[in-house]
Amino acid sequence: MPIIVNLDVVMAQQKISLNELSDRVGLTLSNLSILKTGKAKAVRFSTLEAICQALDCQPGDILEYSDEE
Repeated sequence: MPIIVNLDVVMAQQKISLNELSDRVGLTLSNLSILKTGKAKAVRFSTLEAICQALDCQPGDILEYSDEE
């Protein structure tokens, strides 16, 4: 998939665990894990907004486009 999810990188930079992010954002661990591993097929803008707010980052910090496969 040409969209790369860098959520794990941003979380590592912020030193935040999946459990803590789940509490801050209000999403289940399984849903965040699916997003973190890049297995999600879509993400709601409200979810992206909540993650960006919790991590104090921009959507471009989390999502990246690459035309290489």
